[in-house]
Amino acid sequence: MSLSGDLIDGENYSLRVGERLRLVRRQKRMSLQEVEAESGHEFKASVLGAYERGERAISVPRLSRLARFYEVPVGQLLPRGDGITEDSGAILERQVTINLDRLARVPGAEAAVLGRFLTMIQGQRREFNGSSLTIRRDDLRTIACILDTALDEVADRLDELGVRLSA
Repeated sequence: MSLSGDLIDGENYSLRVGERLRLVRRQKRMSLQEVEAESGHEFKASVLGAYERGERAISVPRLSRLARFYEVPVGQLLPRGDGITEDSGAILERQVTINLDRLARVPGAEAAVLGRFLTMIQGQRREFNGSSLTIRRDDLRTIACILDTALDEVADRLDELGVRLSA
């Protein structure tokens, strides 16, 4: 695929994320200004509007904070059908468990962001056994986004990092 084709796909994805952000905000019956005020100005109306119009890409940590603000799972802010084919449904049925001790030893920003996301999941679930975490179906989309991979390639990417426990 050409660079321009990749760019169009990226722009298309930003538009789809923006549509989801707007949909969830409207379901909460909030204006952009109300989100800004109620978030203590963490989410500026102008920036959130740019996300919603697809003019600006939102980072995974920021998306996570916005999901927390809206009190919805992060996956609700991601577009439907992102990288999902009929064959990729198998990954949704397989259990994915991550070894948190191994993940803590993996260098790089990707592993650091994944680690922070999994720490957030542990806090939400109040699961602090410390050594492993079984990933739920809704969280796989976010992990695919963090790892910049298709949903059906998440398990393989986690294997490459050496952090997935065998099923």
